[in-house]
Amino acid sequence: MLSETMPKVWSKNGERMKVAVTSSTKSIDSAIDERFARCNFFVIIDTDSMEYEFFSNEAITSSSGAGVKAAQELIDKKVEAVITGNIGPNAFDVLNKAGIKIFKASGSIKEAIENFKEGKLKEMDMANVGRHGGMR
Repeated sequence: MLSETMPKVWSKNGERMKVAVTSSTKSIDSAIDERFARCNFFVIIDTDSMEYEFFSNEAITSSSGAGVKAAQELIDKKVEAVITGNIGPNAFDVLNKAGIKIFKASGSIKEAIENFKEGKLKEMDMANVGRHGGMR
């Protein structure tokens, strides 16, 4: 059971959450991939048990619509939050409409999850890059 003092954002109703993090390699020690739609892998982490699973980002090869495709993949996997470096407006809108919270982080995946669990990550309220990866 999660501690009562843990932030509600990660302890959804006192229960575990499935959080997706962007990654360039299949290692929990890897740095977060700054690119949401074009990351190599996503890792889904159970915040309670800290069990995790990597899977390839199939949207990376898309000539267009990669953000929407990547977002839909995470929706299908029933994640409740996403941690990434940068996210475009289309992916942001799809995840937001699905009720998935989006957090900005850098550093290692392990550090990001710990910061998430401690309520130290900033929730994003809008995309932080323009269409096709241009910075806002």
